[in-house]
Amino acid sequence: MQITGFTFVRNAERLYYPVKESILSILPLVDKFIVALGNSDDNTEALIRSINSEKIEIFHRTWDERAFVEGKIFADETNFALRQCTGDWCFYLQADEVVHENDLDTIYRYCYKNLENFTVEGFLLNYYHFWGDYEHYLPFHGWYKREIRIVRNSPDIVSYKDAQSFRKTNHEKLRVRQIPAYVYHYGWVRPPHLMQIKKKEQDSMYHGCEEADRMHLGRSVLFNYGNMKKIPVFKGTHPHVMKDFIRKFHWGERLQNSNQTLLRPKMKHEKIKYRILSWFENTFLGGRELFGYRNWKEV
Repeated sequence: MQITGFTFVRNAERLYYPVKESILSILPLVDKFIVALGNSDDNTEALIRSINSEKIEIFHRTWDERAFVEGKIFADETNFALRQCTGDWCFYLQADEVVHENDLDTIYRYCYKNLENFTVEGFLLNYYHFWGDYEHYLPFHGWYKREIRIVRNSPDIVSYKDAQSFRKTNHEKLRVRQIPAYVYHYGWVRPPHLMQIKKKEQDSMYHGCEEADRMHLGRSVLFNYGNMKKIPVFKGTHPHVMKDFIRKFHWGERLQNSNQTLLRPKMKHEKIKYRILSWFENTFLGGRELFGYRNWKEV
């Protein structure tokens, strides 16, 4: 059995993506790791090459601004990387996603056990979404609890919408199984000024560059993470590969612990409706979501 890892990335260093740590986290598990490297104006390529592994294969890409609509560029780049994969299974991590070393054996066993069971087309992994720093996370309604991150190497499987998930080319949902393992998502852990830059750049991928400029006109140069006292504290351990990256944390004093005005649209976990739903789900349903996102068929 062979497993190929794959990702896409652009300007990881400038935008504070732990892409090196992401790749390193599953490198022991995969036979090859494909990187679709977008045209960057920083040292992203050097950062990836510093891993110094023959498993890593980099493909240089130029992002097409015509695809800066509803995140289509993310799906396009994901599909390109997926088509370069050669393994039986393809393990997708975005540049801000990391896997814990304690879960690698479990992931391998599930892939091996289901290799010849072609009713299984992919695997779901659980998620920890971190917010503001490495001590707070978001077990809230509206923040996806699970997602497809391993798929069979098949021309019928493609990235779905803005690359959050996968479906078949005919839009049919994949048949998947749950793996008791976690993806540690650090996409909302950055110094506030870089989080604001990243948020604007991400908005440009959905609405175009001009509209993103209009949306962010008059906003603070520092992203406001809101009242951190309302965010649950994470009690677990982080992946070992994140140790040095976490040491760089230096913006604790800029994280507010009061109800100051946000001066930005509220995130889902900040809205009363979602907070009530989250309380009910976490108190009575063991975290299971009511009317939750479900882009798959469990088998």
